[in-house]
Amino acid sequence: MTDHLPPLDLGALPDPVDVSDNTEALAAVRAVIDAGPYTDTWESLRAYEPPQWYQDAKLGIFIHWGVYSVPAFANEWYSRNMYKEGTAEHAHHVATYGPHKEFGYKDFIPSFTMERFDPDAWAALFRRAGAQFVVPVAEHHDGFAMYDTDRSRWSAARMGPERDVFGDLAAAVDKAWMVRGASTHRAEHWFFMNGGAKFDSDVLDPRTQDFYGPAQREETAPNERFIEDWLLRTVEVIDKYRPQVLWFDWWIEQPVFKPYLAMLAAYYYNRAASWGRGVVINYKWEAFAEGSAVYDIERGTTGDIRPAVWQNDTSVSKTSWCWVPTHEYKSAEDLIAELVDVVAKNGVLLLNVGPKPDGTIPEAEQELLLRLGQWLSVNGEAVYGTRPWAIAVEGPTAVAAGSFVDGEAREFTGADFRFTAKSYPAGDFVYAIPLGEPEDGALRVRAFGSGAGLLTRAVKDVALLGESGPVEWEQTAGELVVRTDRAAVVRIALAPEAVQPRHEFLH
Repeated sequence: MTDHLPPLDLGALPDPVDVSDNTEALAAVRAVIDAGPYTDTWESLRAYEPPQWYQDAKLGIFIHWGVYSVPAFANEWYSRNMYKEGTAEHAHHVATYGPHKEFGYKDFIPSFTMERFDPDAWAALFRRAGAQFVVPVAEHHDGFAMYDTDRSRWSAARMGPERDVFGDLAAAVDKAWMVRGASTHRAEHWFFMNGGAKFDSDVLDPRTQDFYGPAQREETAPNERFIEDWLLRTVEVIDKYRPQVLWFDWWIEQPVFKPYLAMLAAYYYNRAASWGRGVVINYKWEAFAEGSAVYDIERGTTGDIRPAVWQNDTSVSKTSWCWVPTHEYKSAEDLIAELVDVVAKNGVLLLNVGPKPDGTIPEAEQELLLRLGQWLSVNGEAVYGTRPWAIAVEGPTAVAAGSFVDGEAREFTGADFRFTAKSYPAGDFVYAIPLGEPEDGALRVRAFGSGAGLLTRAVKDVALLGESGPVEWEQTAGELVVRTDRAAVVRIALAPEAVQPRHEFLH
């Protein structure tokens, strides 16, 4: 057993916060909704349109960082699974820290020190990665707020580092000219710690019930008081930090949340209108009415181009969202392929990293971000500000559609492409992004063949991003052949009018 972690001193805790009477706060929310322009009806909310900055951004950074980063075992669900008898987390906890009654999840808080947290360094890294927006977790399922909340004493501002880390990072993101966001996983806290109510653990201690509670059974729908608190905590994040992306996890899909989701969306969109800012709500499955927010697919993709912009939230790791020493990391090539696949299908990639409890981002994760940024520095023209082309995909390698498919092994070839398009004042362009190296000294794009019927205008010019000078190419009925020995992005400049393309080599 290890006893080097200092437990939480319950005698030194701040006083609990009384949030039993929400009448006045809810009236203030209602006043904002009633002032418009949106009302809390799905008919009104379907008038929402995602802002252009988001549709152009293509890449954001997600950050899972919390008390769960201290035990750093298995994944960010440690706070749930450590209280579930029979799990690896439960056994690990007892063997490492002792009985749950003597050392519970709350006792990790003093070791969540962040003594090396440098928000400006984080923002600089995210900029170099090519990110346009940053979405830290404001509160995870464990109920520990990473922001300065007035609705709970259990926050990083009052315990652990005693610092508004969320606010500090938001300020650094602003200085780096990226867009600030926030995620909330509060809804799941209704049941998250309920395993600890089945045996003698600190979850049953009335002194910490405001942290571990409600700890209700997941089969029961949350009551009005809990959902009102969820709503007001989210409103607090909106008003204090003005995030322009608000990401929700899956459990808000419970039917009892529906009217509150409409209230939250109307409040957020109306507040954003008063700020003069374009904002985004990300949701999973069917929590929001289609068209009222931006659909999010966890660790996955669509089968084809989705008409409305959507998002894939995924991580640099296949095994966990938070820091653990046993990560199975994706390769930089994996991340590039995920990004361009999503963008070709009208999506945005929200890519997660998991800092250590001392506030540093693991070196392996920094390296992955930097390599992604290096690729974008050369090929970003084919990503940022683009829109889908006639088709998204060409090639023999299948990619499964749906959620939780990013761990599947894929070996892309030089015949696998993703396509994007863009219009400039100087002309219109289509991009073919190869996902593998060419095999015979040439990239062969079948969709760009004159007989494919997809290019409705003639090819004016062909270039390879990252290369200067002329490119050797030939367009036949069956394909466009571009001579190169590397996986370079092919840029086609289209002629102003539809004419027959040339079938000759250009030198």
